[in-house]
Amino acid sequence: MELIIKAKNINLEYSGKEILNIDNLEIFNYDKIGIVGKNGIGKTTLLKILLGQIKLDTAEIKTYGKISYIPQFEQTKIDDIEDKTILGKLNVHNVTGDNLSGGEETKLKIAKALAENSDAIFADEPTCNLDNESIEYITNTLKYYFGSVVVISHDRYFLDEIVNKIWEIENGKITEYWGNYTQYLEQKEQEKQTHLRKYEQYINEKQRLEKIVNEKLKQAQKLEKSKNKKSTENGGRLAHQKSTGSKEKALHKSAKAIEKRIEELEEISRPIREKQIHFKISSSLEMYNPVPIKSDNLNKKIDNKVIFENAKFKIPIGKKVAIIGANGVGKTTLLKMIVNEEDGIEISPKVQIGYFAQNGYKFEKERNVLDFLKESSDYQVSEIRSMIAMLGLEQNVITRKMQTLSGGEIVKILLCKMLLGKYNVLIMDEPNNYLDIQSIEALEILMKQYKGTIIFVSHDKRLIENVADIIYEIKDNKITEKT
Repeated sequence: MELIIKAKNINLEYSGKEILNIDNLEIFNYDKIGIVGKNGIGKTTLLKILLGQIKLDTAEIKTYGKISYIPQFEQTKIDDIEDKTILGKLNVHNVTGDNLSGGEETKLKIAKALAENSDAIFADEPTCNLDNESIEYITNTLKYYFGSVVVISHDRYFLDEIVNKIWEIENGKITEYWGNYTQYLEQKEQEKQTHLRKYEQYINEKQRLEKIVNEKLKQAQKLEKSKNKKSTENGGRLAHQKSTGSKEKALHKSAKAIEKRIEELEEISRPIREKQIHFKISSSLEMYNPVPIKSDNLNKKIDNKVIFENAKFKIPIGKKVAIIGANGVGKTTLLKMIVNEEDGIEISPKVQIGYFAQNGYKFEKERNVLDFLKESSDYQVSEIRSMIAMLGLEQNVITRKMQTLSGGEIVKILLCKMLLGKYNVLIMDEPNNYLDIQSIEALEILMKQYKGTIIFVSHDKRLIENVADIIYEIKDNKITEKT
């Protein structure tokens, strides 16, 4: 067991807010660590501190080997890659110039890191923009990598396959869990159930003691009334008064002792209740056509490149339909063709489509967030609040202007608007991009509960497995249902 990194006193504040407060941290050569936590919690910052890219006066960082880094945003040039054979394994050919796709840029960064044969690889969202074939390659490569791996990822399948530890960052601290992401969730659920049991025990004991206090105070009050009555009737016999007064004092003393016990109980906070959204489709949007969207002969060319040739598909009412395929095969093209009702696509007249695009969002920057969400929705403000809470947004976000939102916040607000909108068919192009894992899991629940039809494109295997009723694969210019 060899030490790769030993760190102490990682303390970072920003604008008076504590971002990281970590006393000790160690990474060994056998570690495959997945870092999870909400967007903006400090995951990427931690990696950069450990790499020495961010310097802290308080921090003591000792590195005992060579570390390669797969960044999320920084660019890599093909000339920087020592072993270009890796590019072929990632299906990258004839890449020149700066005009690269997001997937190609990610592949270059992966190839550069793997070619360096380092003792450890740090990776920040290494599966972002990759197709399934490339995800499988990087997954298998890092799974069996001879050194340690520390990775930030929102891809649950990827984390399940490669990591043996989870570092959860919350309130500036790291909590370590042994196992992959699924095992981490199981441990979190156990913690949740333990917390619930302790809370119930605390409430039951508090209520029991409070009941005893109330009973003793009632008894004391009765004695007080009895003493006053007897005193009036009997001319205030001293012996009776003393006897009654003594019992009354004893009851008050006992009640105070129990009240002290209540104060000394270890207070257990109330478990956070999971928000629920009850989706509804208005009667005016109800559809009766069992197949509201279909094509029996779909053809499409872009710049003389054939995308679809005699392709066919059907979207049954109320189903969740996933569209998969390699990068560039036409997944986004198909969604746009449906939205625009292009030639070859049949759409029922009652279909009302809500469309979530990968980019190109348009909205009035000066618009208030709540007004933006309410303009095409029949839902109450309380229901809107529940949804934004589920997606990990602060409640005060609804009072802000659209222009003040971060990229991740905008994505969540646009998803809320679509899910709560007056639609019966939702078309979603990579809706999980830019979301943290917690938000993806919330989106997954919302998609499953949605009463209408959903057509979505995603490279997230776990999302597809958990949500899709039907999976269509685009390959060789055809659209084929996977069984």
